[in-house]
Amino acid sequence: MVRLNRHLLPIKAHFFFFMAAMGPILPQLPVIGKQMGVPPDLMGYILAILPILYVLAKPLVGFLADYFMSLRKFIFISLILVMTLAFAGFYFLPGNNHFIQLEEGSAQWNVTLQEKPHECSPMIYSSKRFCQTAHQAECNLENTTFSALVVAHEAGLNLSQNLIHGNDSLHLCLTGSESGEWTNSTNACHLQPVDSCIYGDGKFWLFVVLLFVGTIGFNVTNSISDACCFDLLGDANQDKYGAQRVWGTIGFGSTALLAGLVVNFWTSDAVKSLTPALVIMCVFSLLDLLSVSKLKLPKLGGSESIWSDVWQLVRQPPILVFLFFATMAGIIDSFIIYFMFWHLEQVAEETGYMHQIKLIEGLVVAAECLAGEVPFFFYSGKIIKKLGYVHCMSMCFFFYAVRLSLIAWIPNPWYLVGVELFFQGITYALCYTCIVAYASAVAPPGTSATVQGLMAGMDDGLGFSIGSLIGGVMIKSLGGRESFKYFAIAAICTCVAHIVVRPTSRKQQFLPRQGYQPPADQHHIKPAQELQEMS
Repeated sequence: MVRLNRHLLPIKAHFFFFMAAMGPILPQLPVIGKQMGVPPDLMGYILAILPILYVLAKPLVGFLADYFMSLRKFIFISLILVMTLAFAGFYFLPGNNHFIQLEEGSAQWNVTLQEKPHECSPMIYSSKRFCQTAHQAECNLENTTFSALVVAHEAGLNLSQNLIHGNDSLHLCLTGSESGEWTNSTNACHLQPVDSCIYGDGKFWLFVVLLFVGTIGFNVTNSISDACCFDLLGDANQDKYGAQRVWGTIGFGSTALLAGLVVNFWTSDAVKSLTPALVIMCVFSLLDLLSVSKLKLPKLGGSESIWSDVWQLVRQPPILVFLFFATMAGIIDSFIIYFMFWHLEQVAEETGYMHQIKLIEGLVVAAECLAGEVPFFFYSGKIIKKLGYVHCMSMCFFFYAVRLSLIAWIPNPWYLVGVELFFQGITYALCYTCIVAYASAVAPPGTSATVQGLMAGMDDGLGFSIGSLIGGVMIKSLGGRESFKYFAIAAICTCVAHIVVRPTSRKQQFLPRQGYQPPADQHHIKPAQELQEMS
């Protein structure tokens, strides 16, 4: 009778608690910015800068973890603690004190103009309450679009109340040139915060700092976790990585669903309170710190020239080609991760599902993780061993194209649950495992954390930066549906290029490291001691 290997329980517990802590908060990061009124292109610029910092931080921290082997656990715990404190800081973000409340950071209004608006008075811009009483607007009038300001009467400037929205009377003035014939018919206006008010708000910069520190901490910790997992498994059990990592997926999906349910019932307004999600995050982070303190990392022989060994590795053409396609995978992943919920909330606004949006988002993440990723992480080792790295990556890019096309198509938010249930596993889970397993397979002895940091830096570093930048601009100019269509086209082109460029023979897929010996304290671990499906 096979038994569960207790030696690997702490790493399973770490993956579970670590990702469970992130489940309630990570998918909501761009949405928090959206609720603050941050436009999609600005959010894209912010998210584009973040991964550049990953590129620098991951190999650097990986180098420190490889160089100071005895301090790996201390580095591990410090990163988790800093990450948790940063994300918990979202609780202290000041509330919205604007006199014209916009749900989800922007709003589409049907308004009636009672008289012809005029150019905005300079005293509006110089008012001390400008940022608390004014919003910028794009309005349509008989096929003519014009830019304007909508100002609340609380500005105290004795302005004419020439705009009616529901039961409210407001002032509308022009910020651009006049054109078209003016009538008192109903017109459509899209309102959002004034750009200068966003940049000049301390709340915005506090959000950016907390986002940077927390997200960098998460990504670097994730990279170090992978390196430690492969070191624990040893050379003979590398294909069991997915069976360890799957516990992270289970934790992430479970708490994302739990947080979605609690947040949905916690508040009844469209802008949901994230307090329950932050409480769940803090509880599981504390449990993760406890599990990491019990983690016994193997004593590996270090490399005397880490950077030299890694440089000799990345000079090889097969490695460079793999790094390029890992970057392409990161570009696609970042667009989905950062802008899928943005697109989902746009669809919800169009179809009248905003009152259920947090519940739907929780179910989407649960479907991705519990039903989509779990089976593929369990069997990823067998799939890669059967097909090889090349064919697995090609297959992932093909299904990314299908997934992106379906996301663009969804007629209402509930359809996304089914799309993510069927396609998250065969895209993200399999592709992620393929990248980290490849990095482990080629890493010279004593450089595992450095090489994992390098591979991850290209995937969710450089790739995420490019994807966020392009995605933010596209979402603002084209909207969610068209943007996802264009990314689907890019994914299928990448699939074809990967098939053409990468070698087709599994024997030529990577340059295997030589002379690696499993740590001494792992020789006693027999494969039979691991449960075949739970190892």
